[in-house]
Amino acid sequence: MSRPPIDLRSDTVTRPTPAMLKAMTEAELGDDVFGDDPTVKSLETRTAALLGKEAAVYMPSGTMANQIAVGVHTRPGDELVCAGTSHVYLWEAGGIARHSGVTARTFEGDFGILSPIEIDDAIRPDDPHYVRTRLVWLENTHNRGGGRIHPIESIAGIARWAHEHRLAMHLDGARLMNAVVASGIPAKEWARYFDTVSICYSKGLGAPVGSALTGTVEAMREARKLRKLMGGGMRQAGVIAAAALYALENNVERLAEDHANAQILASAFSETDGLRLESGPVETNLVWVDVDSSLGTAAEVAAYLKSHGVLVSVLGAQVIRACTHLDVSRENVEFAAGVIRQLEPAMITALTLVY
Repeated sequence: MSRPPIDLRSDTVTRPTPAMLKAMTEAELGDDVFGDDPTVKSLETRTAALLGKEAAVYMPSGTMANQIAVGVHTRPGDELVCAGTSHVYLWEAGGIARHSGVTARTFEGDFGILSPIEIDDAIRPDDPHYVRTRLVWLENTHNRGGGRIHPIESIAGIARWAHEHRLAMHLDGARLMNAVVASGIPAKEWARYFDTVSICYSKGLGAPVGSALTGTVEAMREARKLRKLMGGGMRQAGVIAAAALYALENNVERLAEDHANAQILASAFSETDGLRLESGPVETNLVWVDVDSSLGTAAEVAAYLKSHGVLVSVLGAQVIRACTHLDVSRENVEFAAGVIRQLEPAMITALTLVY
């Protein structure tokens, strides 16, 4: 095709803007392992303040931030409680077991959104035969739940229950700023129910690299040690931290554009025979779609869309996902919606025969 493909596979595919690149090239640098990179320190201070926490540690990835959070709160043989569709359980390569020796007790939830009632009896008995239940893990927005926002009332109830039972609370806030913009609830308010919170700069915020873990000074001291243990100590990391700072300062409010664009895609998918929104109404920038077998497989639908210049993720035999982000314009999304509406079994079959 003459036009570049419209990449809806993830909000991680964004490229730095000229202004972000300028901030990166002009960043003041030091050695972060020695604690003297001023740009990293500024990012950590800014992020901790945003989330109302005492301190933050810059991490190479959200997965590392999450895995270190497990290590901060648990010891080998402990157990964490989470939704069975949580990123930490599904998509982090079994790290909770391999890195920390921790098992997971999972609950279905409402497309991954847990309620206090559902997990009320989740704590194992104080008995030598059982693991020690130690950590409650929530994700907001919930990726595999269709990018849904975890209701803050539910979070508050779970937090009360957890603290009554002396359990730690962690929030995987990879896309927390999407929840902030969509709900109007400040990041500090979401974060106050948790002992630690992770946040990603390289998803909807558009930075090329990095996440952070936030919490108390003492917890972040342990997190920094674990970061070194896992090979996450970085040197002149201010080059990439500057991009994250730029993202926090310039790319938060514009997330509303991504949410509006996702609604256009959601309408196109839901109005096309053989396609159905998997988890109901779209709330943020993720659109998860069930593909009926009468239309074809998810891979076949994705191949058809690709042949017409639209890239989506295949995340199951009959499941695709489209994700809006700052590199996808309203014009791009309207074009993609038009392609989606053209889907029909005969066209997919014809494409399959060609290949």
